[in-house]
Amino acid sequence: MIKVLIVDDSALIRSLLSEIVSATPGMVVVGAAPNAYIARDMVNQHCPDVITLDIEMPKVDGITFLSKLMKARPTPVVMISTLTEKGAEATLRSLELGAVDYIPKPKIGVTEGFERYSSLIIEKIRLASKSKVKKLSSTPTAKQESIISGTEKIIAIGASTGGTIAIKRFLETMPANAPAIVITQHMPPGFTKTFAQRLNASCSVNVAEARGGERLLPGYVFIAPGDIHMGIERSGADYRTVLIDSERVSGHKPSVDVLFDSVSTAAGKNAIGIIMTGMGKDGANGLLKLKQAGAFTLAQDEASCVIFGMPREAIKLDAASKVCDLDAIPGVVFEYLRQHGGNSRL
Repeated sequence: MIKVLIVDDSALIRSLLSEIVSATPGMVVVGAAPNAYIARDMVNQHCPDVITLDIEMPKVDGITFLSKLMKARPTPVVMISTLTEKGAEATLRSLELGAVDYIPKPKIGVTEGFERYSSLIIEKIRLASKSKVKKLSSTPTAKQESIISGTEKIIAIGASTGGTIAIKRFLETMPANAPAIVITQHMPPGFTKTFAQRLNASCSVNVAEARGGERLLPGYVFIAPGDIHMGIERSGADYRTVLIDSERVSGHKPSVDVLFDSVSTAAGKNAIGIIMTGMGKDGANGLLKLKQAGAFTLAQDEASCVIFGMPREAIKLDAASKVCDLDAIPGVVFEYLRQHGGNSRL
């Protein structure tokens, strides 16, 4: 049985989430706390497998509680977030502190889509129960002294659950003149813009949410918007981003497969493909296409993944040229560029 603790200051939300979880075979609600103080006692008493945690609570907010929880008793946490700019900022901060995932706050009295919402909650809780929660070591030292020049290499990254931290750790090692990077991270609309802004503030490279048509230059990173596919295309001697408003692919929009497919076609052997932590198989077939097109491909290993889903599926297809720990990926990329990056010096 997956033991779930629900923490929310709203009695209606606590009741709704308790009802959803209690009706699911294999899950049990061990407590429903209205504030952080009661939640702390319930954590010590019941040792829950998963906690759903409201971000906005009086006296002690969810972020503060999460920070203390992860230091004292690391536990898989799914945040209850509002899909707003303010909510995105708080949610991303919670992921940095160790939360596994997040779900939007349910709308009380709205029955349309309730079944789908219930399924989403259960899926997130079940995944969180299988995730690895551990204290992160300090970020690997950024190679600011590195000089990368005269290269047409493009780095393409795909990730889902756990990916916000994995991507941050990777980008913070990149020097200001690193090859152009394109990223698809499974996130809802609005969150990707905030995600890009937070990364831009902490990295040497320039990070932005893609708008379509941007030229891919060294030192620039573009992230797929949360409600549209992103790819790249060749434009003369340049590569540019392209946004594609089509159906979901591999169950997602944006899809990692769409990004990797386009990179394999446009860049081929000039590409480096990296698939990181995440649920499902989005990106596995795309990474295989990249490898078949001559690209160098990497998959994050199981030990360093929050959810070893997407990398595992790629590895099953023999789509990865190399499998390695998250913190080893930058060094492997630098070494590859040293040997294959054209006029490169690292």
